[in-house]
Amino acid sequence: MRFLVDQSLLRRNPAFRNLLIARGISLMSLGLLTVSVPVQVFTLTGSTVQVGLVAALDGIGMFAGLLIGGVLSDTCDRRDLILFARTTCGIGFLGLALNSVMESSSLTILYALALWDGFFGALGVSALMAAMPFIVGRENIMQAGALGMLVTRFATIVSPAVGGAIIALDGLFWNYVGAAVGTLVTVLTLLSLPSMAPERQEAQHPLRMMASAFGFLFRQRRLLFVFAMGTLLTFTTSIRILFPAIVSETLGGGAFEIGLMHSAVPLGATLGAMLSGWAHGLRRPELAMSALCAVAFASVIALGAAGHIAPMLGALVAYGYANSVASLLQYTIIQDHTPDQFLGRINSLWAAQDVAGDSIGAVGIGALAQALPKTGLMVMGFGALVVGGLLSLGFNPHRQPDPALAGEGRPAAEG
Repeated sequence: MRFLVDQSLLRRNPAFRNLLIARGISLMSLGLLTVSVPVQVFTLTGSTVQVGLVAALDGIGMFAGLLIGGVLSDTCDRRDLILFARTTCGIGFLGLALNSVMESSSLTILYALALWDGFFGALGVSALMAAMPFIVGRENIMQAGALGMLVTRFATIVSPAVGGAIIALDGLFWNYVGAAVGTLVTVLTLLSLPSMAPERQEAQHPLRMMASAFGFLFRQRRLLFVFAMGTLLTFTTSIRILFPAIVSETLGGGAFEIGLMHSAVPLGATLGAMLSGWAHGLRRPELAMSALCAVAFASVIALGAAGHIAPMLGALVAYGYANSVASLLQYTIIQDHTPDQFLGRINSLWAAQDVAGDSIGAVGIGALAQALPKTGLMVMGFGALVVGGLLSLGFNPHRQPDPALAGEGRPAAEG
């Protein structure tokens, strides 16, 4: 059995190779902003509430961009939409650079550009997800997803550190310029992508198109199951907000231990992406996803029960591994069981679920930990485990729920 992710797609598919290079450059550019914008807002206001507000505006822009991008991805050429979205983001980054050198930097401009970049960035993500089956073929979706996850993890680990070093050496301006230049290189790299126009369909109002996507989703038992399990898994990603309290109240530690806990989850996720070869070609990937979700929820329980840093870090690495492979399986199932005319909207609903689930989970776990300071994590993990088990018991993989995929040229109901 192969455990390491297969890298042959990089050799065989130049379009995917260019796309992965562009994705890495784009994420490095965005990583610079994850440091710059909060630093500038806090410098201007001295308020963590204002830092939270600018992050919330970015999230609102992302949520709207994902939903609108899903509709546009099913009606417009996906290549053109990707290029437009990245170019427009780059203009926003230039705006941030100019604002940073103004005699009196504007907080309003920072808010507006956070919304701008969140919206147009998500627009491009929707188009990219819808384009992936066209670029690599549905049979290579899991392989492409694992390689993309590795690039994502590397960029998100390295780029914030680079951004912090640039700010320390020469201020905010060059960080913003670096993000804009990185975006320009991304666009130039993506110019080689082929045209990817979706299947022609009858023109409809965007709201009717979204309604039809929801209708399609609720008719597909397999997709509905992985959406439900994915939402439950996304809720648990908010455990990170409790790391300071856990370190302070349980371990009596400080910033060093908090940093280790934050590093443990991406370490596990990176291992998940590297060691995901076994998941390729599973006959029932949705059941494997369910089992991995159970491992993730059990890891949350173990984190709450542990009283020392070593078992806590082990639980977080296990959580990161299970979460990443479960998400990879969810991505593969969605791509493989969604016909082309719905790809943009269904992918955008999945990504929007991820954004909203994390935010709602953060509020919920914060309230739970406040009410049950010693056992909140264990209650959350046990509750997720029970709900996930009930969902799995209610899912019947032998039912044939996919008539909408007939004529798509693949055995959609047999996974």
